[in-house]
Amino acid sequence: MDHFLYRDGALHAEDVPVSEIAAAVGTPFYCYSTATLTRHFRLFDEALEGTDHLVCYAMKAASNQAILKTLAALGAGMDVVSGGEYARARAAGVPGDRIVFSGVGKTRDEMRMALSGGIRQFNVESEPELAALSAVAQETGRTAPVTIRVNPDVDARTHAKIATGKAENKFGVPLSRARTVYAEAAALPGIEVVGIDVHIGSQLTDLAPFRQAYEKVAELTGTLRADGHDIRRLDLGGGLGIPYARSNEAPPLPTDYGALIKETLGHLGCEIEIEPGRLVVGNAGVLVTRVIYAKEGEGRDFLIVDAAMNDLIRPAMYEAHHDIVPAREPAPGAAHHPYDIVGPVCETGDTFARARDLPPVAADDLVAFRSAGAYGAVMASEYNTRPLVPEVMVHGDQFAVIRPRPTFDEIINRDTLPPWL
Repeated sequence: MDHFLYRDGALHAEDVPVSEIAAAVGTPFYCYSTATLTRHFRLFDEALEGTDHLVCYAMKAASNQAILKTLAALGAGMDVVSGGEYARARAAGVPGDRIVFSGVGKTRDEMRMALSGGIRQFNVESEPELAALSAVAQETGRTAPVTIRVNPDVDARTHAKIATGKAENKFGVPLSRARTVYAEAAALPGIEVVGIDVHIGSQLTDLAPFRQAYEKVAELTGTLRADGHDIRRLDLGGGLGIPYARSNEAPPLPTDYGALIKETLGHLGCEIEIEPGRLVVGNAGVLVTRVIYAKEGEGRDFLIVDAAMNDLIRPAMYEAHHDIVPAREPAPGAAHHPYDIVGPVCETGDTFARARDLPPVAADDLVAFRSAGAYGAVMASEYNTRPLVPEVMVHGDQFAVIRPRPTFDEIINRDTLPPWL
């Protein structure tokens, strides 16, 4: 469920017509619903009710300060994957003991930043990283709490570019080496082993891969405890998918996911951490764009919109589907027509949809890409010197720009000329 609905013939974000925002901000722009963010976070939190747990929002999905502060006020922790994300989390008021640092390539500077600023744990992904973290902890006179990310070799049945739990993926240590790596960690100065980490991928629409992974984690917990390790925390990652196409069968609900966690791991007495990102923010955001031209082609018709692949790269990068709807509600029974929806960038890859059936749409009409809150604005660029797409947040009948569109002068003035020019 989201809060982008037609009312009186116009698409609204909560209680604000998206056309009103477009008139004030221009197009394209991202728009987020506070009510949807709140609802989706609470679904995860309530799904783990009765267990010792922390829901750490995976902020790589969308990292605007307004989004982070909204979720932090609800009690969210944060899962970060860079020093910049760590700084963003702290700037949003999230205390260090509610921040988990993930990622396969943490630098020593990033480790130093997190140790000095406070950290809940590092999710360590390799033996070289473990050795580097030990050295930095000794240098700073601190102890680094760690979980070690194990790779369970489970097929997440998702897009190859976002699968992370198979043996050929770059993430974590092989399950077969887990005991050895934990023994090394226990022997290193400045390292405190607190638990196990696992994450098998993103946009999962079936609970079976989670079950396979969590059963392996449960078995490993028993083995490591027998080896003398104090395994008291299980970081289970994120990855639960969202329904990008409303005609498709819906993925499992957070309540189903929570029940699976309790069934497979609840008997271990561990604190549970989960790191949802996409399901929290994905359906909480839309990308609103304006049709520049309706163009007749050879055997196909095009809608050329003012959003481009630099604003929303998911279709070009992942062949991703987004439902596309007009900002004006179509009349009941309105005839649909197939269009290729494309952007203005001079690449064929700047295509959002092919032969997509839409009700009557003309030049200057607004359309919205649904389910665009995750991996949308956060992956945007200024390719073709197109200004970075602005972000807007709605709260009831109010809206505010939470990242403005830069001017051309602001973009150009970031460049500096060498002395010889």
